Amino acid sequence: MPVERPRRRIPEATVARLPVYLRILIEQANEEVESISSDGLAELAGVNAAKVRKDLSYLGSYGTRGVGYEVAFLVYQIRRELGLTHDWPVVIVGAGNLGQALAGYGGFGQRGFPVAGVVDIDPSKVGSVIAGVRVRHIDDLDQIVQTRHVNIGVVATPPSAAQDAADRLTRAGVTSILNFAPVVLAVPNGISVRKVDLAVELQILSYYEQRRMGVGLQAIGSSDSGRGASA
Repeated sequence: MPVERPRRRIPEATVARLPVYLRILIEQANEEVESISSDGLAELAGVNAAKVRKDLSYLGSYGTRGVGYEVAFLVYQIRRELGLTHDWPVVIVGAGNLGQALAGYGGFGQRGFPVAGVVDIDPSKVGSVIAGVRVRHIDDLDQIVQTRHVNIGVVATPPSAAQDAADRLTRAGVTSILNFAPVVLAVPNGISVRKVDLAVELQILSYYEQRRMGVGLQAIGSSDSGRGASA
């Protein structure tokens, strides 16, 4: 029996770009596009073609000269690499405004991440139904994780409760956490954490807006200076 070769480790930056490529390729497939060049994919993804070719080479996909990449097969390769060939149920800790919005977002289930449960500590929220999912008490978290085979947890609590939520998730057996709380979580080794900080993203956008305003003011100043010189 042939021995299976170990899979090549993919850099984190490449992993972060694969979902972008996948979204674009699915859109192309829906438009009945059968093949796409690295230049075409790069333009749609906002990166350079050399980076696309390097990223896809980690999947063992090199395209065909003069033809490019077969869209359907590339979708399959990326989905396989990202573990999207089967569903990954998620549990949401926190049934406040954010938790309700996340639980009600249909895109999770459509992309293979059905909401297996929502838990909260607030008696006024426990028992309510969000997008067909009944909110249960956080003490039921272990049971949800075990019976629904949940590996991914979402922290949608206030900052003060986020660490406790993470502790409960890891004790229940969750190995990956998506954290929406604006705090740094301390987790055991081997637990993957991705942080989504909306305030940070807005601050980054404000930096670019300020730069645009600065460029505009400089342009106005240069124009005024030019008119003064010619007067």
